[in-house]
Amino acid sequence: MMHDTYSDAYLAGILGSARTIAIVGASLKDNRPSHWVTGFLLGKGYHVFPVNPEHAGEKILGQTIYARLADIPEPIDLVDVFRRSEHFSEVVDEVLRLPDLPMAIWGQLGVRDDEAAARAEAAGIKVVMNRALVTEYPLVYELTHANTHHPLQGRGRSAA
Repeated sequence: MMHDTYSDAYLAGILGSARTIAIVGASLKDNRPSHWVTGFLLGKGYHVFPVNPEHAGEKILGQTIYARLADIPEPIDLVDVFRRSEHFSEVVDEVLRLPDLPMAIWGQLGVRDDEAAARAEAAGIKVVMNRALVTEYPLVYELTHANTHHPLQGRGRSAA
């Protein structure tokens, strides 16, 4: 797959069907994007597992931090990667060793390794790279509310 662009349906499909998300490279620092995303996903009802070997056993926003993906006690749907591109391959290798493969791996802004992505895709895992998960989240709302009738529509008022 080419990773220069992604269809809205592809991104919404991943975000809309994931329920458990591992945040690889999670930070205790509340000024770091991985910390914000952890809070955002918790607020949206996802079951979030922070991963950072330097802080294993500590907590981020009430969630226990795990040293490795293999330490997480349940299958993961989505692995969200907050590591530099040169570490993406290591994360993919760790994912491929899991007994239950996730449906997707998401590399945040600036994270891209096409060879590592190809290995994941060969194993049936969807891959997104160089995209901010939080920025794409409105696609989930559109997907889940596509056929709902807005209460103000049809009443002579703007739905905006």
